[in-house]
Amino acid sequence: MEQWGQVRPLIDGRDVLSEIHPEGVASVSRRDWFGPAEGWPLAASEEPRRIELSNNDCDTGCCGGIFVTIRRQGDRVVWSSWENTNDIRVPVPADIHFDAAQYDAELARAAADTDWEEPVDTVARLLTRQLADSGWFERWGCVMNRVEPRREEPEGVVVYFRRRRDTWMYGADFAYDLPVTRHEPAEEQARRFIGLITADDPRKTAEPL
Repeated sequence: MEQWGQVRPLIDGRDVLSEIHPEGVASVSRRDWFGPAEGWPLAASEEPRRIELSNNDCDTGCCGGIFVTIRRQGDRVVWSSWENTNDIRVPVPADIHFDAAQYDAELARAAADTDWEEPVDTVARLLTRQLADSGWFERWGCVMNRVEPRREEPEGVVVYFRRRRDTWMYGADFAYDLPVTRHEPAEEQARRFIGLITADDPRKTAEPL
């Protein structure tokens, strides 16, 4: 199950997903907001994009979910062509129009907001960014799959990576399971973990899966 915090869009103060898919899980997670603005899941461009907003903690191809098409039209951002493949009997919203400048500002505010984070979230965020920027795994013919916070006790962060020759996107050959504590600053823990991972060939120091 996704361990990152959910991002649930509020429209005029309403959690629309809770109204049309009350048992669903938001598909947009915090981990998707670490890169440049154009890559954010709710970013709007002139090219329409069909976005999955929620699912049933399963693949929407078999279990259904909520989708919307997002596009930029001049000084407006439009959410249109809503789909509820979870239950087609439930009415979906009409087209929703946003002021583009306000829309972009709100996305930027959400991306920059870290006040909600627990130490495990901060460590996972810092590791995700720093490992991606370092290119460390690529140096050893590997690709980082993902960094996942582990919220159950004992809390920790798991870094999954695979050999480059493997093509399955979410498959992993190795993992670092790193314990996170609440009494040490998250930034210091992340710095120590980066040092551990980049000290040697990760294929030798990580745990094989």
